[in-house]
Amino acid sequence: MKHRIVVLGAGYAGANTAGRLAKRLHRDDIEITLVNGDPEFVERVRMHQLACGQDLQPRPLRDLFAGTGVQVRTARVTAVDVEGKTVDLGGETLAYDTLVYALGSAGADHGVPGVAEHAYNVAGKQAALRLRARLSEVKPGGTVLIVGGGLTGIEAATEIAEAHPDLDVAIAARGRVGGWLSDKAQRHLRGALDRLGITVHDHADITRVEADGVVTGADSRIRAQVTVWTAGFTVHPIAAATTLAVSDTGRIVVDASMRSVSHPDVYAVGDAALAEGAVVNRCGCPAPRRTRWPGWQPTSSPRA
Repeated sequence: MKHRIVVLGAGYAGANTAGRLAKRLHRDDIEITLVNGDPEFVERVRMHQLACGQDLQPRPLRDLFAGTGVQVRTARVTAVDVEGKTVDLGGETLAYDTLVYALGSAGADHGVPGVAEHAYNVAGKQAALRLRARLSEVKPGGTVLIVGGGLTGIEAATEIAEAHPDLDVAIAARGRVGGWLSDKAQRHLRGALDRLGITVHDHADITRVEADGVVTGADSRIRAQVTVWTAGFTVHPIAAATTLAVSDTGRIVVDASMRSVSHPDVYAVGDAALAEGAVVNRCGCPAPRRTRWPGWQPTSSPRA
């Protein structure tokens, strides 16, 4: 009987892991199933481009994995039973011998009232398309506020300002926008923001999002017809609902090989994993090249 490897999530970490496992393990010995809610590979770092009207090249997962032996399943993961070694796909049960958990993360509102009701985001394809539709409705001179001074916020603000030069774009951050950058990089960033006409609100602690803008901790208001929330991410809650050892943020605690410290037949990669004090390889592969999956012995050597 073949060893069944199920990979949950086909983002950068999950898709990379499934592809590398397919190259290194023989199809006679293993069966790899990749489960993802979207039939296409979504380049999350390009969602700000999609939101601004750019049409990204479709990348169907079935085409990407054609000929690799990886079975692609388009389905939503609703639960994981790590004791029974099964995954619930909205009523259908999928069994595994080894699980690779790569469900990643989603936007987080950090408990700020009004985010869910009034703010847009670029955390996924559907969210980016909703923002795209909204931006197309705003008339010249309309106002757009991006909340969050990290890379996602900066990319969203600059992309929107370039794609919609007739809109008044602003960015607000609790600290300083791009404050983690070197002095030289900050000067370059400020120059780019000035050139694009983007208003910067540093040290603006947003306490509430409303239909027409936001309220700060100083009880002042920043008006905006469209508010885009990029102030942080959180992991999906599925892992925390299992008996897996997870951190206080819901990330699966793993060792240096990305294996769960509580369940050796489960690996976690990408945003879903917490490897405290460990150095892991950049590819996101859940195990070193010569690691053997629990309970399985190969009939031949892994491929190079």
